[in-house]
Amino acid sequence: MDEAGDDYDRMRRRALWTMPSGLYVVGSRHGDRLNLMTLNWATQASSEPTKLLGIGVERHALTHELIEAGGVFSLCTVDREDRAIVRKFTKPVDVDAAAGTANGVAFHREATGAPVLDQSPAWFDCEVRQQSDLGSHTFFFGEIVACGFQRAEETPVLRMEDTRMNYGG
Repeated sequence: MDEAGDDYDRMRRRALWTMPSGLYVVGSRHGDRLNLMTLNWATQASSEPTKLLGIGVERHALTHELIEAGGVFSLCTVDREDRAIVRKFTKPVDVDAAAGTANGVAFHREATGAPVLDQSPAWFDCEVRQQSDLGSHTFFFGEIVACGFQRAEETPVLRMEDTRMNYGG
């Protein structure tokens, strides 16, 4: 890439970093294999005829493999005061199924069997209905089959700008 192309790429990343983005933990499952991963690309994708959540997952991630094979995922919000937890899930995790922990953090399972963090303010349990190949990522569209609160609805949730993390492709 030439110097003008490098400058443009740097500018594009910096501009993308300004877009508001949440930080979440996504759970995945296929058979007995489980994973939890930090994720920042999530949105409500539809409200009618079904409530769909969309998440973008890098194609090389273990989470991608498990969602594609298992057809389910969970999406957990993170309390703004728990910001350190997202660092625990940036790599594949050490799951202790008997203890119900992943990297020492407690989880449980809901309808789909995908792991849900016990300390998550709100959670969504989803079955994949569609997916779209976007090159470096796949965007999975999941129907919300169960959801709930584990803390007060007013709990402030973590956003990318609350951390020193950034992601702009």
